[in-house]
Amino acid sequence: MNFGANWQGKTLADNLELRGVPRRDFLKMCGALAGVYAVGSPLAQMPEAAAQEIADKLGAVKKPNVAWLQLQECTGCMESTIRSGGATVEEMVLELLSVNYNDLVMAASGTAAEQALHDVNKEPHILVVNGSVPLKDDGIYCTIGGKSVEQVLKEAAENATVVLAVGACAVYGSVQAARPNPTGAVGVDEIIKDKPVINVSGCPPIGEVITASLTYILTHDGKAPEVDAEGRPLFAYDQRIHDSCPRRAHFDAGQFVRSFDDEGARNGWCLYEVGCKGPSTFSPCPIVQWNLKSGWPIGAGHPCIGCTEKDFFDKFTPFYKELPNVTGFGIEEPVEKVGLGLIGAAAVGTAIHGGMTLFKSIPVRDSSQDDKTLAAFGDAPVAEKKES
Repeated sequence: MNFGANWQGKTLADNLELRGVPRRDFLKMCGALAGVYAVGSPLAQMPEAAAQEIADKLGAVKKPNVAWLQLQECTGCMESTIRSGGATVEEMVLELLSVNYNDLVMAASGTAAEQALHDVNKEPHILVVNGSVPLKDDGIYCTIGGKSVEQVLKEAAENATVVLAVGACAVYGSVQAARPNPTGAVGVDEIIKDKPVINVSGCPPIGEVITASLTYILTHDGKAPEVDAEGRPLFAYDQRIHDSCPRRAHFDAGQFVRSFDDEGARNGWCLYEVGCKGPSTFSPCPIVQWNLKSGWPIGAGHPCIGCTEKDFFDKFTPFYKELPNVTGFGIEEPVEKVGLGLIGAAAVGTAIHGGMTLFKSIPVRDSSQDDKTLAAFGDAPVAEKKES
């Protein structure tokens, strides 16, 4: 990609027009974004005015500079990003962000790449980060151009107006931060304390959630979206997978898969007893899904592993073991009793069709950052493992 050559007009709308993108396609994408912001679904039918408002704001954007860092990670988050949406308009919007630096996909390398990062760091810019930051042994486990990625991150964040930590690695440290965390991996917000850090969690996050987070910033004068106590955008992480799961009715009826080749698996029953972490995981996976809504893990018959949650690898392993102490409605009845007529049908119907949890709400992080996330289904303190 030759990012620098993509801008041909003063605004994003000018550029899209010069690139031959029909206005109708642009409005269609903006309508999908309006659906994500309003109800968490790009397929929601939104008023034309909502799409027009986003189109007007996004179209007026003038060449926003972006530095996109790839730190200690597997490149899966960038793979997810470039597969966001189905029309070329999404790809063009990403290209036309003027991503001055991304060492994974940029054509330049070596000295030219380092100069590109140096130049964008001197100007106000949006900073997007994939990957964790290793702190042990002076950060020797991941270096770029002879610098530790901690130093690279701090230099890139100095003039950043907002920072997006994209993916479980950038948000929490992910798999490499699992015990015993040999590299001392941490998330971005443990390093950057003087800037707003928006955590787009997931391993990887859904592409549309990444682009929606970027677009929100562009259409709201650089302001960050409202977030939960973990710093995640509420428009995407405001409910549990369990609340919108198409297998929820089987959970309520007590119909569970007990092995991956049994009758329940063939009939699409609930995956709770083979380790599904959906009751304790906040993510729009069942609504947005991946690859043009063609699939997602539970839809493919695999339990959710909770990858949007903090310390998911330590907290939720072994992945195929059920969560402890999950109650049927988060109120009083154990899962084993659900479906035996102990809970009213009206409550079941409300839970299935309401689309939002009946049990607990996510607190919003305030300026003092005093609020803490409430424990979700099955959450319990993680016992310290003894060193062998």
